[in-house]
Amino acid sequence: MPGAEGLPGRHRPGSDGEHRLQQRLGTTERADRFYDEQVLDHLNPRMQEFVARQEMFFLATADRHGSCDSTFRAGPPGFLRVLDDRTLVFPEYRGNGVHASLGNIEENPQLGILLVDFLMARIGLHINGRAELVEDADLRAVTPDLPEDPVPGRRAVLWVRITVEEAYIHCAKHIPQMQKAPRRSARDWGTDDYKRKGGDFFGAARAVREGHRTPLSATPPSAPPT
Repeated sequence: MPGAEGLPGRHRPGSDGEHRLQQRLGTTERADRFYDEQVLDHLNPRMQEFVARQEMFFLATADRHGSCDSTFRAGPPGFLRVLDDRTLVFPEYRGNGVHASLGNIEENPQLGILLVDFLMARIGLHINGRAELVEDADLRAVTPDLPEDPVPGRRAVLWVRITVEEAYIHCAKHIPQMQKAPRRSARDWGTDDYKRKGGDFFGAARAVREGHRTPLSATPPSAPPT
């Protein structure tokens, strides 16, 4: 079959696994229609406008063994910045110092982003691509109008630069309609205050202190999957 719109030279988007499952479940024709009509290898103007309005997204990465991590990123509208129709960047902050997503990207550059507008359009956008880590100074040298914040918790340590490979809609069918609630307390975006960030909300640290749980750093490492 011809490649999906915006994906010249590729027979079909997606993985071999999803193609086999489509055959098994009899959904190949429906999947091909979605590929042809909805899957692009770039961000069209409406997608770019959508990205620029969003204040959060969900990020999926995996290491070289395939062990996955999913996380949440948030910031002012435009913190996920469109540089051109095939390039996005977003800042990474010091956080808890673990850098799970960045560590995965160092080993495996493939990532997936899901943006969902719960407030207005009630629609989502998937963006899949390849990422690289860029030093703040290096990115500013070529993109001098990047925002800069003097507050330590809101100052970019690194940037993630994404080359878009696939972009497609996430339908509204199961996306709930939400609205912003009034702030109950002063929890500023980007705060470094331990308690305002959530503290030990789930009690994991308390369990270690009380001897109910052994820290992972004190247990023998497990062998990586083969």
